[in-house]
Amino acid sequence: MTVRTRKPAAERKKEIVETAIRLAAECGPDRLTTESLAKEIGISQPAIFRHFPAKSDIWEAVGDRICTLMGESGELIEATGPTDRLRKMVAAQLSFIESTPAVPAILFSRELHSENEKLRAFFAGLMAQRHKRLAELFANGIKSGEFNTDINPEDAAYGILALIQGLAMRWSLNNRNFDLVEAGSNMLEVQITGFANH
Repeated sequence: MTVRTRKPAAERKKEIVETAIRLAAECGPDRLTTESLAKEIGISQPAIFRHFPAKSDIWEAVGDRICTLMGESGELIEATGPTDRLRKMVAAQLSFIESTPAVPAILFSRELHSENEKLRAFFAGLMAQRHKRLAELFANGIKSGEFNTDINPEDAAYGILALIQGLAMRWSLNNRNFDLVEAGSNMLEVQITGFANH
């Protein structure tokens, strides 16, 4: 092991979190150990615990980082109407997952969530925020006449989240061997046909 030069605490913590995200994509979050994390970074295992007293603290920091990245991926969306905004929101979410492949593994890790209630609650809250934004989008689309009045905004929002989550899981299980954004866009168009006010 080559020991790296000393870094400021904030910089080292960020490196640990970023490395944990990368390794979670490669080997799965349930198999990630502080030993493998330390080895990858080039520091001792006790050095990891100086920055994060428990492994659960690392995962909570990972959750915070993913939340920040997800927020950044959706902040710059400009759209001409609800349908356009829906397309861009779904594309941004899938593009984020494609660039951060650890996300599906972490979101769907039953073991990780059962051992870390705070992390589970964190991601549940994140999904609730996404659902709220989508439900508001559908409500606005119905109000403007762009979407069918028979649509329940809450259910439609859950349908979009299910599309994203199901596709992300299939992409992950298939060793990421297809274009996630393209596949999602194609599937979304089928749903948009049903949403449209004909």
